[in-house]
Amino acid sequence: MKNVLRFLKSCRGLGLLIVLAGLSGARADVRLPRIFTDNMMLQRAQPICVWGSAAPGESVKVTLAGQEASAAADAEGKWTVKLPALKQGENLELTVAGKNTLVVKNVIMGDIWLCSGQSNMEMQLNGCNAPEDVKNANFPKIRRVKFNHVTAADPQDEASLVKPWEACTPQTAGDFSAAGFYFAREISQRTGVPIGILDCNWGGTPIEPWVAPAGLEQVPELKDEITKRLNAMAAYRSELPKALDNMEKWVAAARLALQSGARVLPQSPLPPDPAASGWYSMYNAMVHPLVRLPIKGALWYQGESNGGEGISYYHKMNALISGWRQVWGQGDFPFYYVQLANWVADSKAPAGGDGWSNLRNAQTKALALPNTGMAVIIDIGDANDIHPKNKYDVGLRLARWALARDYGQKDLVVSGPLYRDLKIAEGKIRLSFEQVGSGLIVGKKNGLAPVVEDKTGKLQRFAVAGADKVWHWADAVIDGATVVVSSPEVKEPVAVRYAYSQNPEGANLYNKEGLPASPFRSDDW
Repeated sequence: MKNVLRFLKSCRGLGLLIVLAGLSGARADVRLPRIFTDNMMLQRAQPICVWGSAAPGESVKVTLAGQEASAAADAEGKWTVKLPALKQGENLELTVAGKNTLVVKNVIMGDIWLCSGQSNMEMQLNGCNAPEDVKNANFPKIRRVKFNHVTAADPQDEASLVKPWEACTPQTAGDFSAAGFYFAREISQRTGVPIGILDCNWGGTPIEPWVAPAGLEQVPELKDEITKRLNAMAAYRSELPKALDNMEKWVAAARLALQSGARVLPQSPLPPDPAASGWYSMYNAMVHPLVRLPIKGALWYQGESNGGEGISYYHKMNALISGWRQVWGQGDFPFYYVQLANWVADSKAPAGGDGWSNLRNAQTKALALPNTGMAVIIDIGDANDIHPKNKYDVGLRLARWALARDYGQKDLVVSGPLYRDLKIAEGKIRLSFEQVGSGLIVGKKNGLAPVVEDKTGKLQRFAVAGADKVWHWADAVIDGATVVVSSPEVKEPVAVRYAYSQNPEGANLYNKEGLPASPFRSDDW
């Protein structure tokens, strides 16, 4: 029975064909995880972790830039070493020597950013109508590795790669995450620091599968989710004994099928494992294999698949961020994310509240979590396309947070105006903001061009309501660092909403740095 259970565990997340095909015996050669490839980047200024497998008890020596460390493989054939941090270095060779010797070439030290989320993070530069950016993408100090779409019921040690590490060239850049590319290019060009991208994302995915178990357990508001998961696992375990009674026979039948050249295996007697989908499943397979690799921080562009949610999405973001930080063990590393863009037809209703408006509110709330930053992009979406092609501004707006917080450019304004509070007097509401920058403006954004001030324009998309909770479009004017809002139809206003709809067409409050104000609501109705 122990052998069967061990076999089952090895099958999770790897595919039964691969496991069965490898039953002829484990290799004794020194091996590295697949993420260790030529052209890879290692995180600068942090201890370097290298790990792999070998024959049990085998001595393994790792060498990099004149530094070396040794370890003996444990009883399961696993080994790990740590080398001292390196501040810089390029064209390095990482050598791993045991009974055989492995050499990883053209290694560079830099800052590694995990680029995760769903399709708008995965969207390739080739899909963004940016042929000149691809043509001119000769950036040997920008590196990227792309991961397969896989799930697993249990945390995996090995990552599955679509492509190994590669330098950014006109031949490779078109396949890069476009948002990740523009972020990396901006940081690297402005600082000279090499930037690495862990291109780890999956179109159409909700947030739940990306969350680490440690994160879910840290958020009390999600205790019902934990209870549901435990109940599902209990039901699964109750079905396992009967399935395991038939498992030995199935293994034998599967062996025979493979030996005879069959491409389809007999039906497994195992019931579906609830841990293989839903919470944790993509974390287990796609993120957990990376947690021993130090990183600089994470970029997150997701939310469309949770678009109908409100405050629950904030709790899930809390779980995602807290969990990733715990498993990496690097403290509150930077976590910068993208608020969802404008999409679909404008509802033109002053109350708003449709579509993604409540989810955007939850995303804004996540700014209260330590060392987070949000790129607002309600001005660069596409009413007819959930995948807006302007990822240039997405990357640059994310980069502002990193440049100011992590690369010493302290005077850089990181965001457009963020609602702070209001004061009511004489039938008008005066709004105050964080991130005013050098001043508020009525702005106009046209394609990839910088925002310009519309000196004759009027602020749009402000609505007010009185105690009756009926919303009306409002007049709004900039007064210094504040905005004064009123409506002749609301004599005694008590609440304000701005750009609070799925597509707040015409929303035009910016700061002079050209960054749009985030949608907000002052009420909780």
